[in-house]
Amino acid sequence: MVLRGDEEGFAPPFDSSLYGASFSPSTPGTEYAIEYEDCDALAAFFTLEDGASEDVRGILPEGVEPFSEPMQGGVLVARYPFSTVGEYNEFIALVQVEDTNGDMAYYIPYIYVTNDSAMAAGRELAGAPKKIADIGFDREGSVYEATMERPKGKNLLSLTATPEQRATGSMVDALLPSPTPLLSVRHLPPIEGGDGLTQLVEWYADFEFKEDEEGRKMWNGPASVTYESHSAHDPVHKLQPDTVLMGAYAKFSMELGVTEVQKEWDL
Repeated sequence: MVLRGDEEGFAPPFDSSLYGASFSPSTPGTEYAIEYEDCDALAAFFTLEDGASEDVRGILPEGVEPFSEPMQGGVLVARYPFSTVGEYNEFIALVQVEDTNGDMAYYIPYIYVTNDSAMAAGRELAGAPKKIADIGFDREGSVYEATMERPKGKNLLSLTATPEQRATGSMVDALLPSPTPLLSVRHLPPIEGGDGLTQLVEWYADFEFKEDEEGRKMWNGPASVTYESHSAHDPVHKLQPDTVLMGAYAKFSMELGVTEVQKEWDL
């Protein structure tokens, strides 16, 4: 027991848990998963510019190497009208890497949400470096556009894509395997009288793409990523595209969960 009384949840404040209120504090993180329904997302996957590659190498954790040369990355903006941590929008920056086991995964250097429960669950469970931002998702004619502002009024990124044809074939499965392995660093600074903690955490996104008689509800087409302004506080512009490999719009359900700790550092 953490509290003297019986009323405890998964996350502090334990008597009014921000997420996982029906779980106890002793529940292993691998037993807690977040479920999503009726989602849609825009994404662009690309090779990185030479200069950007050096910047991105500098923010990878020890033991994590680029998966390919040239380095590849991506950005994804999603709308989650229902999840077990509430409704929210999300921006994710992705770097394709080789994890400590030699397998392909995506390291997440930057991730933003519009919901405090989603932010806390991501940071506390997986070390996902979530911050709160204003994230827009709109369509004008055939073009979808997603934007991310932080602070409000300072547009850091615009992602546009025009869905034109069904996304099929090996590239989709190679870029988004099922489940898709993700990596982030969970860090608790040391305090006098106690230990600190730094861990490389593997987690996953298990996508279930919606389907109809023509197949998976994912479409690809021309896409562009534009960084309207740079920010020292939120340097998402470090992932500067060279060649866009795939732009996509998709409809899906999803589960997020934690897999394992791949590496731990002594502080």
